[in-house]
Amino acid sequence: MISVNDFRTGLTIEVDGGIWRVLDFQHVKPGKGAAFVRSKLRNLRTGAIQEKTFRAGEKVEKAQIDNRRMQYLYANGDQHVFMDTETYEQIELSSAQIKDELQYLLENMEVQMIMYQGETLGIELPNTVTLTVTHTEPGVKGDTATGGSKPATLETGLTVQVPFFVNEGDKLIINTTDGSYVSRA
Repeated sequence: MISVNDFRTGLTIEVDGGIWRVLDFQHVKPGKGAAFVRSKLRNLRTGAIQEKTFRAGEKVEKAQIDNRRMQYLYANGDQHVFMDTETYEQIELSSAQIKDELQYLLENMEVQMIMYQGETLGIELPNTVTLTVTHTEPGVKGDTATGGSKPATLETGLTVQVPFFVNEGDKLIINTTDGSYVSRA
């Protein structure tokens, strides 16, 4: 058991029969009344995000999550095949289980498989990935003075806003947490 006062971002807990990851939390001490912890949680089974308030000092069960290093091999229809890099065991996940991560996933990419008591909950991507631009409008000389941006379509189908100097064929570093452009690779 863990106290809600010890919450930190990334902590995995069991609440109401679900497995939740703490995305954000805030300790609130109102002038009148008891203190409480306001939290934003993601259900690791469904991907749903929920805001939940706990009384200060309330205890919740900490979930023991196992992370296994896996390599993404290929897509087989609606199924995506991952291989354990140590045991060579293969696990298939449906597109629905990893729909948000698919827009960053390339063949042979290494990811962390999230497991709970033998059940596969999903994957965790690296913080950044390098993707190639497949389509973007050409930049016009003088556009950079405004500091604006234009849309670019990447090899996985993801569309991001990029600076005007980015061209087709460029390799870009993309932040996987919010889908934003970081820099050219």
